[in-house]
Amino acid sequence: MKKRAETIFKIFLAAFLLYIFLLSIGLMGAAFKGFGKDFAENLLRTTSNPFVGLLIGILATSVVQSSSTTTSIVVGIVGSGSGGLNVGNAVPIIMGANIGTTVTNTLVSLGHVGRRREFRRAIGAATVHDFFNLICVAIMFPLELATGFLEKSARFLANAFQNAGGFKFTSPIKTITKPAISFIKSNSADILNSKSAAYIFMLVLSVILLFLALYFIVKVMKSLVVSRAEIVLNNVIRRHGHLALLAGLAFTIMVQSSSITTSLLIPMVAAGILTVESVFPITMGANIGTTTTAILASFATGNMSAIIIAFVHFLFNVTGVVCIYPIPVFRRIPIRLAHTLGIIASRKRRYAFLYVLAVFFILPTILIFVSKLFR
Repeated sequence: MKKRAETIFKIFLAAFLLYIFLLSIGLMGAAFKGFGKDFAENLLRTTSNPFVGLLIGILATSVVQSSSTTTSIVVGIVGSGSGGLNVGNAVPIIMGANIGTTVTNTLVSLGHVGRRREFRRAIGAATVHDFFNLICVAIMFPLELATGFLEKSARFLANAFQNAGGFKFTSPIKTITKPAISFIKSNSADILNSKSAAYIFMLVLSVILLFLALYFIVKVMKSLVVSRAEIVLNNVIRRHGHLALLAGLAFTIMVQSSSITTSLLIPMVAAGILTVESVFPITMGANIGTTTTAILASFATGNMSAIIIAFVHFLFNVTGVVCIYPIPVFRRIPIRLAHTLGIIASRKRRYAFLYVLAVFFILPTILIFVSKLFR
């Protein structure tokens, strides 16, 4: 009875910690959006150069931590007919958004920085998503410039589905965390008498909650999940990767965020419950899942540009999965890169922070600035 009561208590504690973890991610996203949404919108209007568009997509999405937000802004600009951005120029931005959206789970992995072995596994689990999207862009960006296959395919599908009815899902995770985020946001703004100060407070609070939640989630998970259960879970996912991919797709459609799906996997890998290899197909499913709700929502708008851009995002992710996952040699590349970065980061942990800053913020900013100078 004592053991049973202890197990039940740990399950409730794990559920509470999971809520705090999800709340911290939501708070962090709200803070970054508060800081950067206007900046991102102005940035997205500024280019007709496809390479710069790709970099702008990375930087804008890294700032607001949401590919959905970036895509929505792009759709709004293209759909306005102001001439600031056409569909062709928007395609590279969507590709860049796919890279930028992975920053959230990579930031989550930094929460394990105090425990070397956990940190190595967490960085590997987070950056396998980064490397997969970087490889997809490296393959498809030049192909798109040469052939325009994504835009042409998206236009064909958009014409076929233009008059289809659409609808929006309500994310259960957003539903349960939104009241707390709104409460913190409104009260901090009232107390501090400044929106900027409120966003800073929200960001600091989100980081504290994230670190605390991750620390205790890993401890509780380790005590709840015995080694045999770990082996079974890994074997089932490894042997049936297509089921793991479908699970990632379905869960992401329900929660409307690939960042939430992939971020939830980080503490499980850090605790040793799952491996980088076993979560890779879930990550790819999440990549596809995050685009489907936007497609359904775009049908409801009846805006042709919105439908085309939504399909570009979908086709980009589906093509990446089809080209990489079925071929073992290609499938191993992002996994090996993630493992290597995990080993390097666990030895010299500052490299993990440098990686995040360089890939998502510093390099895109410098390259955009340089391209503007020599335009």
